[in-house]
Order: sequence, then structure tokens, then C-alpha cells
Amino acid sequence: MSITNIVAIAMLSGSPQCPPVGDLGNAVKVLDATPVVHVAAQQTLANTANNVAVEPAIPSQEGVAAATSPATGAPQPTSATEIAVAQTPRTEPPTAMDTPATATIDRATIIVTARQGPPRGDPIAVVNEVSFVAVQAVDEAVIAPVAYGYQRGLPEPLRDGIHNALNNLDEPIVFVNFLLQLKIGKAVETVGRFAINSTIGAAGLFDVAEKKPFKLPRRSNGLADTLGYYGVGPGPYIFLPLIGSTTVRDVIGRIVDLSLLPTAVGKPFTNPLVSATKGALSSIDDRVENDEILTRIQQSGNPYAAMREYYLKKRQAEIDVLRGKRCNADINLADLEFMDSLPGTKKPSKK
Repeated sequence: MSITNIVAIAMLSGSPQCPPVGDLGNAVKVLDATPVVHVAAQQTLANTANNVAVEPAIPSQEGVAAATSPATGAPQPTSATEIAVAQTPRTEPPTAMDTPATATIDRATIIVTARQGPPRGDPIAVVNEVSFVAVQAVDEAVIAPVAYGYQRGLPEPLRDGIHNALNNLDEPIVFVNFLLQLKIGKAVETVGRFAINSTIGAAGLFDVAEKKPFKLPRRSNGLADTLGYYGVGPGPYIFLPLIGSTTVRDVIGRIVDLSLLPTAVGKPFTNPLVSATKGALSSIDDRVENDEILTRIQQSGNPYAAMREYYLKKRQAEIDVLRGKRCNADINLADLEFMDSLPGTKKPSKK
């Protein structure tokens, strides 16, 4: 029983359901299990017009189902993957067992076409990757040399003091978001850290609160973390020139966070020069702090995909810490899919 006979019966009967198609010649495995398959038989109309006799019995056989329109019986594309079935003329002479249809058609030639879309969670991957490549070029030419010069030129105690002072300026943001998350104990600890480090710690240059007898650890927090804590998804991944890896949720949260100090405190944080200086120092400090991770990502087989994967997993880990699902937000780079080209981190192949 050929595919032409089955499709001809469906079109002649006008039935809204098409039976499974059997006898496709050679078996074909489609690796993508999710798409629905669309089968188009090119000889159906020609055979129907010539009143080709078909057998009344329709065998039930597992195979590729034809997706047809209930109203017209015409093939309807249903997914990004389509299989077009074209009939090929028979090369050997017909036999006595052949029907008029099988005497002219021997087998089905199956052509598989697939349209690949952007990665999940990254709908504008093409634009993001262009931005990533441009930023990496700027980083290599300007930002990295400045960061290395900053690291070599300033003594470590002075760099640590600047790092602590920048963190101390963010403590009001941390406090507000712990209140929004109804974590009153951690909000009180944050107030204590800010008060101790701003006074005894010389305007935050020394993290006295973290040491004995206070033992108040520094915790990061922000509006994006609060939104994630309450179940707001990250949204599409974005790679922006001045920010780097982020998501729609995170970039909105960060903009609100940055407006908190100028709005609540006023001067000197309303001064654009002060804001620009703080932003520049924060960028250089972050570049120095994350140099090892950034270097390993740049050495991977697919730096853009590795950066995206690391950022998204790191942000989810930070939110999971707030939810009490894990004790820290550390990410093992060896567990990342796109870091497998690094020495000693290649994961075993899956069998």
C-alpha cells in the first residue's frame, strides 16, 4: 500500500482525519522529537484525476502522520521542521502483483528541511553576539590594560579600601531590598554593617563589620533580586555595550537601584561627576575581581555562549540563595556546557 493510495482516500472521502501513512520505503529517523511532521505527496492530484483505482483496505502502521486541514484535506505546515515526500518513478518493469498506482510509483524520496531559531532565552542572539564581539575588542584594547594598570599600580590595601567603600555605598540598596523581601533580620544586619563601616571603618574603607566581634557578612541584593525572589522571570538575555551581560529584568532593576542614592540622599550623588567617577571605579574594580573568570570564558570554544550560560546560571544561583535553596552562589565552571574546550574541564561524552 503506497502513500499515494492513502492520501488519495483521504482527499476523496473528505474525512477530517488522515490515517497513519505506511510503506514509506526507507525508514527515516528525525532527531528532533518535538516538531509535528508535514507530509506532502506530489502525485496525489494527478492520480485522482486519472481515476486511479485504490485498494479499500488501509493497513494500520506506525509511521509519519500527515497533517491535513479538516475542511479541505490540504496539507498544512505545522512546525519548523517539514518532511516533503516526493514520488519517484519506478525503474524496473511492473509485475502482475502491481496495482495501477504501484506500477508507476516505486518508493518515496524523503527530503528533510529544518529551520533553526535563536537559542532559548536569547531571541536577539545575532545582535547580542555582534555587541559581544565589539565589547571584547574594546576590553582587549582599553579596559583590560587599564584594569591591569590599576591592579599593578595601586597597593593591594588601597585597592581593597576602594572595593570596600564602593560596597558600602551600595548597602542602602541592599537594606531596602531585604525589607521588600520581608527579611527583617538581614535588613537589620545591613543597617548595622553600614553604620559600623561608615564610622569605625573610615567611610567604608575598612570592612570592620565583617570581622570579630561583629561578624556581619556582606550580602549583595537589588531590585532585580527582589523581582526574581517573587517569581519574576529574567526575560530575554541582552548584552549591552556599557553593562555587559544582563536580562530585561536585571537591567530594569539596576536602573532603579542606581537612582536610589541620588533620590534618597541627594548631594553629592546628584552630581554627574560623582556618579561617573563611582561608575568608572566600579567597572574597573569588577574587571579586576572577575579577571580569572573572564579570561577562562574568552579561552572557551564559544566565548559568547559561555558568557551567556555563566551569567544566567550565576544570577539564578543568587536568587536561589535568597530563597534558601542553596548556601552560596558559587558556579563551577567545569559544569558549564560551553566551557568544555578548556584544559581539564572537558566533560565526558554522553552515551
